[in-house]
Amino acid sequence: MKPSLVVIGNGMAGMRTVEELLALAPGHYDITVFGAEPHGNYNRILLSPVLAGEKSVDDIMLNTRDWYSANGITLHAGDPVVHIDRRRRVVRAASDIEVRYDRLLLATGSKPFIIPVPGHELPGVLAFRDIQDVEDMLTAARNHKRAVVIGGGLLGLEAANGLLKQGMDVTVVHVTDALMNQQLDKAAAQLLQRALEARGFKFMLSAQTEEIVGTDRVTAVRFKDGTEIAADLVVMTAGVRPNIALAQEAGLHCERAIVVDDTLQTYDPRVYAVGECVQHRRATFGLVAPIWEQAKVCAAHLASAGHRRYVQQASPTRLKVTGIELYSVGDFAGGEGCEDLVLRDARRGVYKRLVLDGHRLAGAVLYGDVQDGPWYFDLIQRGADVSAIRHHLLFGPALAA
Repeated sequence: MKPSLVVIGNGMAGMRTVEELLALAPGHYDITVFGAEPHGNYNRILLSPVLAGEKSVDDIMLNTRDWYSANGITLHAGDPVVHIDRRRRVVRAASDIEVRYDRLLLATGSKPFIIPVPGHELPGVLAFRDIQDVEDMLTAARNHKRAVVIGGGLLGLEAANGLLKQGMDVTVVHVTDALMNQQLDKAAAQLLQRALEARGFKFMLSAQTEEIVGTDRVTAVRFKDGTEIAADLVVMTAGVRPNIALAQEAGLHCERAIVVDDTLQTYDPRVYAVGECVQHRRATFGLVAPIWEQAKVCAAHLASAGHRRYVQQASPTRLKVTGIELYSVGDFAGGEGCEDLVLRDARRGVYKRLVLDGHRLAGAVLYGDVQDGPWYFDLIQRGADVSAIRHHLLFGPALAA
């Protein structure tokens, strides 16, 4: 009899691991997948173009139901696991189905952080996380006019862009005084803000949400300083939290997320975890590149071809909001003893900032001209000595060579 692999979570991390496993050891396991959403596996990163009306839900599907059956995988879509019994090695789903496992893969992802202010449960207050959220936003855009997006990070700007494209009047509210403050320095954030304002975005920065106002539906957002703005739709994009309740209840070791070693194994050697629900050497993950690497390493160990180790690497951030080019990687805060190389060309709308730490490049923020981003990324990854090309660094590889 084949050993049984149960996967909890039908998202990108879990299914990428399964695809890698099928490539390495086809037919090795009987595979059962449980997913909370009533769909096959889709590309969550492409929800923004669906919201903006540039793609359909069908366009973003990665694995259709036929793919699961063709690969002999049992899919329970729309039936989340509610309990893991590690002693009996059984999982139980909401529908009371029980499945035994020899190996268990947790890919429970993360859940949106909903700011717990009064009124956060009113109809018209949404997150931006899954297909259902996007469908709810599209419905709201057809019937209402004024949207407020809380959170001026990457996700918030993408949500705002989609709602603008759907004809809504959109205000982005952000708690700090600069957009995308995790990825950009002040100067680049201001350039971004001006470019977005020219496209019809409105912003309220350094604004702390105190209450979402309304009786049977949201009507306004009120701030700490007492000001209010009218809203028929509020989208919360103020970050995510790893989804670890199931793992905690099963007694697996969790800190901020499910703690795994370099093989993506939890403290229980039969249980692995990948994606946004894991914590590896104190870090958690939200970008695709590290999660794809986790999937490769985890699949190798599940296939008993395990000699790979997961090694964290820096991942660049790119902004996809239409027509605005933005690239950020590494440490751009710059600590003690770091120096900045800056190029500004206001007429062309180009800004570049490189952070040097000794003879090495530590970080880069590029706005308006990002074609050299991958080159800078490579220099950071390799820890290359850039002292010989320091004077040409800002002008890219053509001059530096």
